[in-house]
Amino acid sequence: MLSSSTVEQDIINLADSLVIRQLNTMDYSQAWQAMKNFTDNRDDTVADELWLVEHPAVFTQGQAGKSEHLLVPGDIEVVKADRGGQVTYHGPGQQVVYVMINLRRKKIGVRQLVTLIENSIVSALTDYNIAAYAKADAPGVYVDEKKIASLGLRVRKGCSFHGLAMNVNMDLSPFLRINPCGYAGLEMVQTADLQGPQDTASAGTALVKHLINLLKATNVSYQSGLPNENNTYHE
Repeated sequence: MLSSSTVEQDIINLADSLVIRQLNTMDYSQAWQAMKNFTDNRDDTVADELWLVEHPAVFTQGQAGKSEHLLVPGDIEVVKADRGGQVTYHGPGQQVVYVMINLRRKKIGVRQLVTLIENSIVSALTDYNIAAYAKADAPGVYVDEKKIASLGLRVRKGCSFHGLAMNVNMDLSPFLRINPCGYAGLEMVQTADLQGPQDTASAGTALVKHLINLLKATNVSYQSGLPNENNTYHE
């Protein structure tokens, strides 16, 4: 039988662990359902995870999303999600990173996590000499008042899910069909047009490097596919 001190030490060790999971391209609703399942079924014996994914074209509307921000969705599917924020667009060439963190175990709050994610994006772009910044009143990351990355989270059972979406090398025109994140006339920009990452693989590597650092993860593993599938694994 394990002693309470052994269990406590295992939980402390898990606080430093992080799984980086590559999902490649996946339907938004499938990834969303998997995030909910992962969060609902996890406990303090489950390590935190980051999921890297691209989605086929989709508009996602936050919990408090207002229909007037959907201007002309046309033939692009609209999904009502359970994250915070208003409407945004996901599509090929955008790097999405879902952030599944046990906030209680990490001893951080939601606002701290938002700041941490924003700082990771800013640092990743700084590596490419892109002068990006966050705004106190409008979550996300900006370059010259244009938005380059969006952010939306949900917390359940003390654990976060959903995450960030960084525009890398994509068709930005669907953003013209909405008021991005609820801001009429907000312009979007992408890293490929700023001498930044030209593909999602490079963007994902840059983001993960800084997320690992800011999350203070010292035990990092890499997997592919959703949890409980036949995953590949390496340190």
